[in-house]
Amino acid sequence: MKNLTLLCLLIIASIVFKSHAQTDDEVLKTIYTSSLTEGESYNWLNYLSNQIGSRLSGSLGAERAVQYTKEELEQLGLSKVWLQPVMVPKWIRGAKEYAYIETVPGKTSTVNICALGGSVATSPLGIKAQLVEVHNFEELEALGKEQIEGKIVFYNRPMQADLINTFQAYGGCVNQRYKGAVEAAKYGAVGVVVRSMNLRLDDLPHTGSMTYDDLPVAQRIPSVAISTNDAETLSTMLKLSKDVKLYFKTSCKQLNDVQSYNVIGEITGSEFPNEYMVVGGHLDSWDLGDGSHDDGAGVVQSMEVLRLLKKAGIKPKRSIRVVLFMNEENGLRGANKYADVAKQKGENHVFALESDSGGFTPRGFRFDCDEANFNKVLSWKELFKPYLIHYFEKEGSGADVGPLKTDKNVLAGLHPDSQRYFDHHHASNDTFDAINKRELELGAATMTALVYLFDKYGIK
Repeated sequence: MKNLTLLCLLIIASIVFKSHAQTDDEVLKTIYTSSLTEGESYNWLNYLSNQIGSRLSGSLGAERAVQYTKEELEQLGLSKVWLQPVMVPKWIRGAKEYAYIETVPGKTSTVNICALGGSVATSPLGIKAQLVEVHNFEELEALGKEQIEGKIVFYNRPMQADLINTFQAYGGCVNQRYKGAVEAAKYGAVGVVVRSMNLRLDDLPHTGSMTYDDLPVAQRIPSVAISTNDAETLSTMLKLSKDVKLYFKTSCKQLNDVQSYNVIGEITGSEFPNEYMVVGGHLDSWDLGDGSHDDGAGVVQSMEVLRLLKKAGIKPKRSIRVVLFMNEENGLRGANKYADVAKQKGENHVFALESDSGGFTPRGFRFDCDEANFNKVLSWKELFKPYLIHYFEKEGSGADVGPLKTDKNVLAGLHPDSQRYFDHHHASNDTFDAINKRELELGAATMTALVYLFDKYGIK
């Protein structure tokens, strides 16, 4: 009789539990409500941006950001939090750069420039030379050494304005920044000035990484970015006279590598603890602003994913990690180190999501996966419809999660509205005042929702 009574109670309890189990749309509603009404992402970013500031790899700011985010993750009551050592490059900008255009001897006008990350410095006296304007490497090759030697190469290919996908426009011209110095040095150029990667006409130069490949140190030439307004002015002056000269002076320096860290926190899975899901952004930034959009937003949104899951009482089946990667901007050392260690340990990473496109209104996700998993994602579109999340495309994921790719897992990247992103990208106005609290929180909730669904249903 006692056994029969116990069985009846268990059946009743099961029925009651099932009747109270939340549906997926109810869980998503809880997640979005929590993020928008009691979120922490905006407060975290406020501290990261305004109390710590820029976080260039190897800098004091980067070191302080590691300690701050580790301490905040420890307060969330995760299963474990740890630092993963990684050696990173240390490049310093030095004194503020200075430049002017000289139309005739003694007649000058100052312009706005900044050194590109990784560039060598000019001599202490700076350099002054005539310019050669080109739009691509083919034009450079056509001019040849005879017309380039001893001059400054001016790369002036703008981002393509009619491309709605601004990241596609960025990709279409960023090679002049990254490899411009290497290509110009082949023909005897003494320096390089590159039009900033920016769709807006303004006075702000945008920095970014560049490379010398294996070019000997003695053959490396200084490389700077110029604001879009000044690029327009310079191009107009060159059309009027080929005798226009540019002077610029930089004081940057490449030092020896230093140790830094990836910051990692984990909620260990209740059913499949050896299946790992990663959500992350990069903790480093460039040094002109405070890196709020690139990528402070991604950092705090990723931290918020774990907090929101715990707040909603969701106990993940799989182990979910937040990884704050170091050195995305000028080396990807953190991403490669994390992937290398995961491979050495034989860890099975089934899913990874990155936020590194700014803190603007979320529109959806980019996916790097097979058709079966992409069709699974498409079946969830109705769940995201109330939040105006409609963009689900197979077109890649993100730089930091890329090294985790296998032929079986799913990689994803948050896709915010990108129309204003390159107004701030790598520039001095990438600051906290450019962040909209609600947009940031919507992004954090959107990421949490996707992580929840992939954890619940797994991958195919």
